[in-house]
Amino acid sequence: MKRFSSLKKAIAFVAIAALPFTASAWGVIGHRVVGEVADKYISAKTRLAIKQILGNESLAMSANWADFIKSDTSYNYLGNWHYVNLPANLSQSDVFTFLDKQPEPNIYNKTNQMIAVLKNSKSTLEQKKLALRMIIHLVGDLHQPMHTARKEDLGGNRVQLLWFGEKSNLHRVWDEGLIDFQQLSFTEFTKAINFTTPQQVATLQKASLKDCVFESYTICNKIYATGIKNDDKLSYRYNFDWIGTVNDQLLKGGVRLAGILNNIYS
Repeated sequence: MKRFSSLKKAIAFVAIAALPFTASAWGVIGHRVVGEVADKYISAKTRLAIKQILGNESLAMSANWADFIKSDTSYNYLGNWHYVNLPANLSQSDVFTFLDKQPEPNIYNKTNQMIAVLKNSKSTLEQKKLALRMIIHLVGDLHQPMHTARKEDLGGNRVQLLWFGEKSNLHRVWDEGLIDFQQLSFTEFTKAINFTTPQQVATLQKASLKDCVFESYTICNKIYATGIKNDDKLSYRYNFDWIGTVNDQLLKGGVRLAGILNNIYS
């Protein structure tokens, strides 16, 4: 029995090790914060249009559908929609050119495609439901800096480190670690960061999707520039240095998501 148990453990280990790294972005709470923030800025017309597609499913609760559906292999084709791999040291014009010429599915071209689906009067209800859920999620992903990161380390997934003594990686720290450390529900988190003026909202919503990619990419470059490497130990100081950036990106993601949805249904 012991030999059989050991064999099962060995097989399980090999199976887990063979799994590809995936990018999930922000984690459950972060995505719900983006959705909850957006809910504060959508128009009455937009709210009605969303209800006709999602029913009683709120933006916050819809925001994690694109991650939860990864349990269904028929949706595997959505995997590389969540990010875009960008080489280091690109200028803004270089990033914009890269996005224009990148044929592979990525967060930029697929977000644009989903927006087009919602704007198309011939789209079916099911097509609109998929498109809306993906937009809600992908705009959140777009504001997680490690989703505009390097292909060679899989967006920081290969940078293995300790987060408050627990095994983690650089990508996961940005997805979940920093947010979960605040010990707030998504509604509490939203109340803690959602302070804007009308002028700030207008300015944030003027940003194009390309602008959003470059903004996250710029932050991503700063994260890499700190020299984080395998086996580093991150805790209070890292939280102190970066939680303000996390808060800003969650807020921007929500405000801009609302702007995109309002534009679709204007």
